[in-house]
Amino acid sequence: MRLPDAARLWLSAGRPAVVVEVVETQGSAPREAGARMLVAHDAVAGTIGGGHLELQAIELARSMLANGECGPVMKRYALGPALGQCCGGVVILGYSRLDAAALAAWPPEPALFTLQLYGAGHVGRAIVQLLETLPCRVQWIDERAQEFPEGWVSPSGPGRRASVQGAAAFVSPSHIEAVCVDAVEAEVAEAPPGAFFLVLTHRHDLDLRICEAILRRGDFAYLGLIGSKTKRSRFEHQLLRRGISSQTLARMTCPIGIAGIEGKAPEIIAVAVVAQMVQRACTLSREPADTGLAAAGR
Repeated sequence: MRLPDAARLWLSAGRPAVVVEVVETQGSAPREAGARMLVAHDAVAGTIGGGHLELQAIELARSMLANGECGPVMKRYALGPALGQCCGGVVILGYSRLDAAALAAWPPEPALFTLQLYGAGHVGRAIVQLLETLPCRVQWIDERAQEFPEGWVSPSGPGRRASVQGAAAFVSPSHIEAVCVDAVEAEVAEAPPGAFFLVLTHRHDLDLRICEAILRRGDFAYLGLIGSKTKRSRFEHQLLRRGISSQTLARMTCPIGIAGIEGKAPEIIAVAVVAQMVQRACTLSREPADTGLAAAGR
């Protein structure tokens, strides 16, 4: 669960907590300005970098809770021998009570990527578990409502767009939308320019139709298709016959996942694929802003 979602959950549950924020850094520091952590009497969510700095921050936050202090409080920490850390920099931490105003002022975290993920099978679910913790925007698409985890789609069934629905003891990730529709390939048109796509459905013919729709758009930043080199070869042969250029097909990633991570377990595949998407997003972030979508083709 991402930290803003945890903050909403704690606040709605009436759980007293302090927001600890890295306000400023000087020199080397374990986290960047803007990093946050939530501290309750009996729990901690997020991190400001670990080590003795974080232990002291938790201790001060819990002291504030015990004494009924609301803050805000600012404190400067030198990351040297006195703190048992050798970063050598300086961190200024801010402490404030978690309330509606603090939640409203929580700045949105820039998304690494916008993803359409096709397939709610074992690999799709493992990937979503990792994406729940990352700053991204995701549409998770499948025609089979029963394949989504319980509480993720409304009981309206296929044929209608079904956003994530809350169930008892369930809090939906605010950045992930479950979409259950019959014609899943039609959802390709809903993605913004420069989107990421992952195709891993339960049927090769459906994978082919989705990939064709994405390749015909041409404005994607990443297209990953689950499968072997043999599957890629067969898809390329069919898509070339349908008029997709070899240059466009070369931009399709299949097999998926960064090199060097081996294994067929869904969890291992998920780690390799999510790492590949983050790597791609970081590469694009270093591209000059005026290159536009042309960068997606490289």
